[in-house]
Amino acid sequence: MIVRIMGEGQVALADSHLAELDRLDDELLAEIESGDGTGFRSTLHALLASVREFGTPLPDDSLEPSELILPSPDATLEEVRAMLRDDGLIPG
Repeated sequence: MIVRIMGEGQVALADSHLAELDRLDDELLAEIESGDGTGFRSTLHALLASVREFGTPLPDDSLEPSELILPSPDATLEEVRAMLRDDGLIPG
């Protein structure tokens, strides 16, 4: 799966890591719904850190279609809320 973090570039991420990302995504969704700004910020950073840790960066000149687009680390709760689907940022 090709994942883009807005403002940072793309990484290739093995499907085997999706369960951990989905757990963080569920937590993020709950914090957004409850308006928990502190929890939201912490979980967003944990989600992005996991993508960076597990993903393999693609070259800057690579323009692969992204299957998943995640917000930048400084995105606001409202900006992330606008990006959400019914099941969060990560499908499934």
